[in-house]
Amino acid sequence: MFPNIRLRRTRQTAWLRNLVAENAVSVNDLIWTGFVVEGQRVREPIPSMPDVARLSIDELVAEAQELKNLGINAMAIFPALDSSLKNAKGSEATNQDGLICRAVTAVKKAVPDMGIICDVALDPFTDHAHDGLLVDGKILNDETVAVLCEQAIVQARAGCDIIAPSDMMDGRVGAIRTALDKAGFQNTLILSYAAKYASGFYGPFRDALNNRGSLKGDKKTYQMDPANSDEALREVAMDIDEGADMVMVKPGMPYLDIVARVKTTFNVPTFVYQVSGEYAMWKAASANGWIDGERILMESMLCFKRAGADAILTYAAKDVAKLLRK
Repeated sequence: MFPNIRLRRTRQTAWLRNLVAENAVSVNDLIWTGFVVEGQRVREPIPSMPDVARLSIDELVAEAQELKNLGINAMAIFPALDSSLKNAKGSEATNQDGLICRAVTAVKKAVPDMGIICDVALDPFTDHAHDGLLVDGKILNDETVAVLCEQAIVQARAGCDIIAPSDMMDGRVGAIRTALDKAGFQNTLILSYAAKYASGFYGPFRDALNNRGSLKGDKKTYQMDPANSDEALREVAMDIDEGADMVMVKPGMPYLDIVARVKTTFNVPTFVYQVSGEYAMWKAASANGWIDGERILMESMLCFKRAGADAILTYAAKDVAKLLRK
């Protein structure tokens, strides 16, 4: 009891605080997240995501080289397609010569030891912007899963290291695992978006994919209800049983309780996605001088780690790496 115990003793100096710190952030925790488009020397700014741009493949390769120089070893790539390539079936998702496959191959050729994560879902490829096949206003589960398996195989063949199903269809992890194994990709990992919520924090991401206004209805029949926590554990348990190597919670900061419950319950590699809306709010508040942007960014990274996250997908990965170097 006080005065024998004074908890402030270990807070007196920076070296003491660092010595007893329970969590820390490093570049090894970071996964850079970005968008690729067709063309050459293209950097298309995304207004709702300041300092984030859609990059042509050559610019993406340059970005990968810069990431390696900063010590960041993994990147997640999303395709921003021209509307002419989108249709109701998302046919471009299974095109071996499509944009995402060419991007993966180019990055792997230039920076072989850069880990590449590819999203498996149909929303970048469909004209209705849903993650699955839409018929009479309903998302077809099993028929969508069959397409996702094809999509996973073409991405693995292009050189993708980690397949990341984000669609939230039931049974897709097990089906993808089986399909990858049969195609000879037993060592290709699966990062399941196991607890992905039907969130309002995804708005700027749809801008980045040129999907703003395309979505017919909403995604509440397959993405999780923000009201539910126990259900997330059921989702994660099923995906682990089906062969997921890692699991992810999305969004990030508003769902730290889910991150903590998942990590404590299962003790498997647990990732978190600091999504576009979180990034946009941080950028806007920082630009207006309402917050100390650098301090808030690093605090948010530490909060992810404290909650139990093993890795963080963030559009601010380079910012964090540069601040860590300071």
